[in-house]
Order: sequence, then structure tokens, then C-alpha cells
Amino acid sequence: MLNVPSQSFPASSSQQRVAAGGRSKVPLKQGRSLMDWIRLTKSGKDLTGLKGRLIDVTEEELKRHNKKDDCWICIRGFVYNVSPYMEYHPGGEDELMKAAGSDGTDLFDQVHRWVNYESMLKKCLVGRMAVKPTLPKDYQEEKKVLNGMLPKSQMTDMLSKEHPSSPSYDWFQTESLVTLVIYTKQKDINLESVIVDHQHDSFRAETVIKDYSYLIHLGLSHEIQEEFSVRVVENVGKIEIVLKKKENTSWKCLGRPLEGHNSFIPKKDTGLYYRKCQLISKEDVTHDTKLFCLKLPPSTHLQVPIGQHVYLKLTITGTEIVKPYTPVSDSLLSEFQEPVLCNNKCIYFLIKIYPTGLFTPELNHLQIGDYVSLSSPEGNLKKSQFQELEDLFLLAAGTGFTPMVKILNYALTNTLSLRKVKLMFFNKTEDDIIWRSQLEKLAFKDKRFDVEFVLSEPVSEWNGKQGHISPALLSEFFIRSSDKSKVLVCICGPTPFTEQGIRLLHDLNFSKDEIHSFTA
Repeated sequence: MLNVPSQSFPASSSQQRVAAGGRSKVPLKQGRSLMDWIRLTKSGKDLTGLKGRLIDVTEEELKRHNKKDDCWICIRGFVYNVSPYMEYHPGGEDELMKAAGSDGTDLFDQVHRWVNYESMLKKCLVGRMAVKPTLPKDYQEEKKVLNGMLPKSQMTDMLSKEHPSSPSYDWFQTESLVTLVIYTKQKDINLESVIVDHQHDSFRAETVIKDYSYLIHLGLSHEIQEEFSVRVVENVGKIEIVLKKKENTSWKCLGRPLEGHNSFIPKKDTGLYYRKCQLISKEDVTHDTKLFCLKLPPSTHLQVPIGQHVYLKLTITGTEIVKPYTPVSDSLLSEFQEPVLCNNKCIYFLIKIYPTGLFTPELNHLQIGDYVSLSSPEGNLKKSQFQELEDLFLLAAGTGFTPMVKILNYALTNTLSLRKVKLMFFNKTEDDIIWRSQLEKLAFKDKRFDVEFVLSEPVSEWNGKQGHISPALLSEFFIRSSDKSKVLVCICGPTPFTEQGIRLLHDLNFSKDEIHSFTA
């Protein structure tokens, strides 16, 4: 629902995408950019119509404000007057009006829950919802419950019917160490499943189990050293986090519970959590794309699974701006990759710089040693989709190539059943092709891999394929090893490219289950 203008992310020509639902954009009027909105919020103008008062809003009151010039929307229990924002919303007024006078949390989360609406709409805050609605008897059919406001007991009853068994935790200590043990009761747990952060007096360990999140959040009773270790016993689903005491004294308790401690809720209902990462390198890849390397804090354990994205956050002219990006490997070729030790602490991004944008120029202006806030990962691509896979087909346009990097590395290294991997990579010109030489070397090195470059604006000397995505190109390149071979097709690019690609793939008899799209 809420969105950021086209000159930030994604720009009209951008192909950096995350797994989410597609949406259409409308042209903004002159003077209706994100920077113009920020200026308006700082002008002192009363954007709520309440002269600075905050009120408790009943459900009946919320329903009355359902017109374009009088539009209130509830997001996670807070009510905003979005009428002043109508002309600044790139998705158009109609998209906002879908939630007019009602709870728009579900719609907001479906489109882009990464948007920092609290910062963008803080001057539009009317107040909080005044009541806590009861849980309907049939929760699946009744969608009028205000998100985030269910009584805890009812939420527990509802989840108990739907989610895996709740994990539990315990702890023990030696003279110098404290070991926190999480019992997930699941066998498909690995180091990517757990995210640990120790910031100031807050210790946070989140475990992702299927589509749910189990959180341990404590203010530790004693100080610990920065570095810790994480170990997973996969066959029993046990996680051990070993902390080093600063002083060799006996702890009487682990610590005091903080917000959300010992909770087990759907992942989609968790808020975004950030940690500050240091920029340690940036290098040119093409004329407008750079490889950024961010280093995690020593007190963080985080590994981004393949096909998942994170959010980067910068404060620009006093407003927090958040953008999603898919991390990549530092190289497609093993001989050029950093040691594993570094990879566990370093996260790489291929990012196209838009000179007229808001976010990427600011990111590009950062100096080595500066900090960027980075969220925990999100996404719905599963490693299980690669099990017994025989054919892997990849369709990418521009920086839509970014999710394909880790997919290529993982599939060629870990999928023993794989017969062939084919990448069709669309760009405007030869200069726009990211890691062309590495792709060609990989194709030479691994005979299962084949890459085809397609240019829409080639020079006359270009001997390769040219044009746009079409039935002829796809049918010629994406041929199954056999009629019954297990196939996965991944596609990422601008929304029109992706939507057309999916239609063409269906026409070529690829099923819905065989297609995974990364769309904005």
C-alpha cells in the first residue's frame, strides 16, 4: 500500500527485486517526489487536521473517514490520516483507497512491509485504535480483525492449530562460559536458521522455523565478551549458543525478559530488526553498478539464505529510508572467493547507482568505515526446491541477476542430480552485463552451465542474441533434459519483464510449481 516514489527504489528502469506481489505505478505530478514529501512533513503544516492532538479511534470512527479528502488508515493499531499523502504515493490514490476507513496492515504487508511508515507518516498520526476486537469464530473467513491487536490468549489458541510445536530453551554455565540451548523440535535446522545479536544490554536470538519465528530476547544478568559461537546439531534440531563471560563469576539467572521474549509467532508478523554494519569496500563492476561489502558486527551471527533479501536503511535529511536488496557472493568463481571465515561476517551487494535517485547516491557517497543499518533476511525460496532437481533455468534482466548469483553457486555445488543450468541474461548494452567474464569462465569450467546474453540496444558488431523476452527465445533455450525431468525456473527483472516471462513460461507448459519469481 504505502510506497516510495520512483526516483528512489525501484527506479523506473531498476531490476533489483525482492519476492513480493507485483504492483503498478502511476506518474507523479511535478513537486510530488519523496524529497517534496519530506519537506512537507518538516514544514510545520498540520497534516492530521487535529492540531497536534492524538486521539483514541473507535472502529466506527475509523470507518467514517473513507474518502480521498478524508482518508484514515490503520496500520498495526495506529491510525494515520493519509489524505495529504495521496498525491505523493507512486502506487496511486486507488491503491491507498483500498484500505480507506479500515485496517490496511494486511495490504501493506503484502506489497512492501519494508517501508518505514512510522518515519514517513509520523506527522500524519491521528492516534491509536481504542478497542481490542475479539477473534471471529472462523478466522480464515473473517478478515476484519485489526492486526496486532488480538488478545494474547486468543492468538495462542489460533496459532496452536496452525504452527509447529513451540520450541523451548535452557541454559547452563561453567566458570568462563554460558551456553544457551534452543530445542527447536525440527530436523531441518541449520546455521542460516538462527540469527543472534548482542547490542548494548540486549541479547537477541531469533530462530526461523518453517514460516515462524521463535525469539529469545533478554537483558543478560552479567556482561559477556563480544564474540560468541553458534553450533547446530541438525539431526535433533538443537542450537547451542556459547557466550564468554567477562568475569568468571557464577550467574544466578540468565537475565531479565525483554519485549517479545520466548514468543513463537508467524514470521510475517515480526518487525524488522536492524544492526549497524560497516562498509569495508566498494568497487566498480560496470559503468553504473558497484559491488559493496558490508561487515557484520562481531556480536552478530547472521547468514542470508539463497534467494532471500535484506533491507538497508539510511537516514537522509532526517528521514529513515529503507530499501530491499538481495545479497550476492563476492564472486561466481571459487578461486576468487574470500575465505569462508570472511564470508560469514561479510555481506556483498551488487547495486546499480541511479544519479537522480535518493537512496543509491547516498549509499555511493558513503566512505569506507561508514555504517549502514541492515535487517534480518526475508524471502520464500526454499532449498528443498533444489532437491533431486535435474534442470535449472534462470531468467534475469539487469540487476535482476542478483538473486541468481547465490542460486548458481548453490545449485552447481550442492545439487548432485543436476544435469544442466541455463541462464538467459537480458541487458541493454554489452557495458551493462554484470560479471560477463566470470559467467563465461564458469560456463567453460562447468559443462552443465550455459549462459546466453540478450541485448536490446546492441552495437552493430554484436554477434549474440538481441531483442526482448519472447516465445522464440525461450523455447529455443529452455529445453528440458527429458519430458519428466524435475525443473525449476527462476525469474527476476522489472515487473513487466517478470509478468511477461511468467505468461510465456506457462505457454511453454512450465507449471506454477516449477516457476519461482522475484518481483517488486
